[in-house]
Amino acid sequence: LRTTLLFLSPKDLYTAPDSCEGRCEEPYSREDECHCNAACERYHNCCEDYYRHCQPEGFSTSWDAITDEDLLHISEQLYKADHNKARPTDIAINPQYQASPDETGDQEDRSPQPLYKYVNEELFSKPTYASFIKLLDNYQRVTGREEDVTAEELREQDNFLREVMKTELMKKLFAFLHKKNRYGSEGEFVADLKEMWFGLYSRSEGEQDSSGFEHVFSGRAHASGMGGSGQRRAGGLTPGSPLCLGEVKKGKVSGFHNWIRFYLLEKQGIVNYFSHNFNGPWNTYPDVLGLQFSWDGFYKEVGAAFIGCSPEFEFGLYTLCFIARPGRACHLSLGGYSLSIQTYAWTKSTYGNGKKYIATAYVMSP
Repeated sequence: LRTTLLFLSPKDLYTAPDSCEGRCEEPYSREDECHCNAACERYHNCCEDYYRHCQPEGFSTSWDAITDEDLLHISEQLYKADHNKARPTDIAINPQYQASPDETGDQEDRSPQPLYKYVNEELFSKPTYASFIKLLDNYQRVTGREEDVTAEELREQDNFLREVMKTELMKKLFAFLHKKNRYGSEGEFVADLKEMWFGLYSRSEGEQDSSGFEHVFSGRAHASGMGGSGQRRAGGLTPGSPLCLGEVKKGKVSGFHNWIRFYLLEKQGIVNYFSHNFNGPWNTYPDVLGLQFSWDGFYKEVGAAFIGCSPEFEFGLYTLCFIARPGRACHLSLGGYSLSIQTYAWTKSTYGNGKKYIATAYVMSP
């Protein structure tokens, strides 16, 4: 029995930000619920806290706004600083069939071979890779089941953050955000990274059952309308087992965008690659692929992912876009080519002084 995955638009789950904190003098975008540049006063569409944040005494004035040009510049810097990315000889992929827009929902396996022909697993011994992979078995698969975070798992979170912050890439990201008045010290930045990515919140019945890291990098399955065999498929892995695939809720899957996770699960025979609908213009890594696949009996129609980047690259770009453009498309430049990332904040609970957790982040393929 084959189960179709149905997806809720993130806009059905999360709302765009309605605050000017950190957004003063942002360029106008129709996607925004309210606006934070000087013209909003004339058009009467300012956010309610515009005068608190965007006047000279406010947190963010025009001199420390993150402009579209800033994002293009810093993303190119981060792209060049990804020294831990895969070399061309480290990965060989076999994209095989390219699906047309009319074919992505067909659930036909048009690619008989795995996506990954070869991966040099020596990559995984690098500190940021090794610490990232250790995090993947720390989560309950089922939504609504409260996470029991052990002392060892907290140490693994701290170790991952410590390792990524040693890299030139994350140091450049911090320097940029520090210059833009978002963080006063590296310690403050790291503490906020831990909260926004690893802080637990509830996606079901009040249980502290999810986090941004779990959703984005581990994936999420939402079971809906499944009968007998569908439920057995959804339970195919024991919750908390190594490389478990995220969470199960009402037969739908979201998240699961990370290439390392995909490779490891494809190697185990749990993920079956079907086709791709987009192959990015990059002739080296990181690249971007929009792909269709089945996972433990469920089908994902379109899932765009970086291929061959380091964990810190993906983690850093998503962090940048969540801080600079939450709830809207974040337009970047990598090696001279355009790329956009979408992030959404979790709006039902906050941490600290009203700060938002990451709900989701993903690459937007054309």
